Amino acid sequence: MIKVGVFGASGRVGKLLLEDLKETPDMSVSTVYVRNELNFSIDPSILITMDMKSFLNACDVVIDFSLPDACETLLETAIKTPKPLVIGTTGLNTHQLNLLKDASQVMPILYATNMSLGVALLNKLVYQASAALEGFDIEIVEMHHKHKKDAPSGTALTLSESAAAGRDLDINKVRVSGRDGNIGERTKDEIAVMALRGGDIVGRHTVGFYNDGEFLELNHTATSRNTFSKGAIRAGKWLAGKKAGLYSISDCLELH
Repeated sequence: MIKVGVFGASGRVGKLLLEDLKETPDMSVSTVYVRNELNFSIDPSILITMDMKSFLNACDVVIDFSLPDACETLLETAIKTPKPLVIGTTGLNTHQLNLLKDASQVMPILYATNMSLGVALLNKLVYQASAALEGFDIEIVEMHHKHKKDAPSGTALTLSESAAAGRDLDINKVRVSGRDGNIGERTKDEIAVMALRGGDIVGRHTVGFYNDGEFLELNHTATSRNTFSKGAIRAGKWLAGKKAGLYSISDCLELH
């Protein structure tokens, strides 16, 4: 039985993890880390703790859907108490991403901005389409619920990286995430990533390849957050027992 520590249990996906793990063979929740008290009840056998070291010692693998600053604290502590980590937190800054890479030298870490099978496959298709459709303009639009704090979404940024990689471009030099005013014509290599927010949209990503006379659009729509929790659980089962290193959801799903 793989003992799972849920980090960020009070969040939308965290709550789903607690429910989905009840139905998962060979895995169970052993501990939950909280910054404040939980506003809902869970099985009394589960350790609820505000002490990070106790949290890490009480589980075999951690699944994290929290906020960037909380994820940073988790990584800093885990470097001293190594544990397999599944990181699904988005909006990490450069320092936090570097910390994640450093931590992966002493423990296995699977980091994914989206845990769904469909998005993992979409990234592969975007890479292939970007390489094949030379000269097509690439535009990415993502839609999420009104409560989402980071923009563009981590998933959209990952998709833009896949598109850039397909053309051997540096995404940091070609990404555009806003247009306003008389900005002139679209440049040849730019990859636009635009964010829409409203209502309770779980997540929708469209990657368009536009040319004179034709265009191709690849879409993924999440209709339930369970796709993220179940994907993370699958990743946690796969990651347990792996050697130190930084892994992706594509590694887990063998989509390379």
